[in-house]
Amino acid sequence: MPVFEGIPMEYKDYYKVLGVDKKASQEDIKKAYRKLGVKYHPDKNPGDKKAEEKFKEINEANDVLGDPAKRKKYDELGANWQAYEKGGFPNDFNNGRGRGGRQQGRSQQYYPGDEGDFSDFFESFFGQGGFGGSSTKGRRSNVQMKGEDYQAETTISLEEAFNGTTRQLNLPDQKLNLKLKPGIEDGQVLRMKEKGGPGMNGGPAGDLFITIHIEKDRRFQRKGNDLHFDQPLDAFTAILGGKIPVHTIDKTVNITIPAGTDSDKIFRLKGMGMPDNKNPANRGDGYMRVHITVPKDLSEEDKEVLSKIAAKKQ
Repeated sequence: MPVFEGIPMEYKDYYKVLGVDKKASQEDIKKAYRKLGVKYHPDKNPGDKKAEEKFKEINEANDVLGDPAKRKKYDELGANWQAYEKGGFPNDFNNGRGRGGRQQGRSQQYYPGDEGDFSDFFESFFGQGGFGGSSTKGRRSNVQMKGEDYQAETTISLEEAFNGTTRQLNLPDQKLNLKLKPGIEDGQVLRMKEKGGPGMNGGPAGDLFITIHIEKDRRFQRKGNDLHFDQPLDAFTAILGGKIPVHTIDKTVNITIPAGTDSDKIFRLKGMGMPDNKNPANRGDGYMRVHITVPKDLSEEDKEVLSKIAAKKQ
């Protein structure tokens, strides 16, 4: 039988560790544990010894308060702690096993992320020599935790956003091929399920969130799924009317210009905008604003004709 000696040690307030009231429900305790567990998880605080110790303390508190039987014994212990510290702990708590305390010659080792590293206070009452349970030293909790979410971003051109494209993402421990559907928008965030950090104790991996950036295009301005652009228009066509070739984002079309068209007039080109990301068969519209250009290479004969026309208008 192991030999124990009464050694005074600090009483641990597990309710304070989890930040809950002593009358908290089991569900409240579970929520508090999950919130703190995510905050102080070693994967989110690499190399932070204080976070590791806090994570260990949180798991220890949850192991007691999350178990109704252990919680009942712990609550009863609270009122009798001073008696135990003086070596006179009541027999109904140590079940006739003698005075509580820690086993001689034991040493503690802590492994980051190991939820089973418990303090001497815990071991004294819930492990060997305690309330009758077997030692929990080195045991891993069965609580599953989701892995850390990863963040990534990539930049594409407007033409790639129109046609759809692929990108290879180089993450710390993997390479992923990202397929982008036509019509994706600037700032859109995509989620790749379970492509983040590994889970704990068999829990699911975290997710990967990718933010898409679209380069500013030198010709087209995107507004939703519509594309706005400027189109030069020679003065003769503006005056007399006619057809001009217009290069949209994916093809060239002939557009009819009515006679007497003013500069800055906007023409709507139906269905010549961006595809809808959810249903690429649907497209926005194109909006063409014309700017009248003055001819620079007129012959003397041309100038003479224009002079006569101008004289008649006066």
